[in-house]
Amino acid sequence: MTVQTYIRIERLRFRAFHGVLPQESRVGGDYEVTLRIGYPWQEAMRSDDVADTLDYAAAYEVVRREMAVPSQLLEHVAGRIAGALLSTFPAITSIDLWLTKVCPPMGADSKGAGVELHLINDKTDASLRDN
Repeated sequence: MTVQTYIRIERLRFRAFHGVLPQESRVGGDYEVTLRIGYPWQEAMRSDDVADTLDYAAAYEVVRREMAVPSQLLEHVAGRIAGALLSTFPAITSIDLWLTKVCPPMGADSKGAGVELHLINDKTDASLRDN
């Protein structure tokens, strides 16, 4: 039997200073990050021990740290978050990441605009690690 297991962290909210426009780096904006992280927590089903799974608080800290670094492009931020998560938690098998800029300055009434990243960690490609 093959079992795929995931950790989900939904709609983390941040005030950050990402964007191409000058006011975005001065005033900042609101952002949301949602993660679906493939992680082998099958042992935790048996052990009931946090050491056998991915610690949500530690994953949040990685995201918080990367969101605090200003960037022009959300694509760059998403790549940094994914790379930092892979470096911190090498047992990660996949990452689905949604990064949304709430109320983006684009002249439209919307809930947000953003990027979505789907990454499969085949353990051989180090292109996102150590960015």
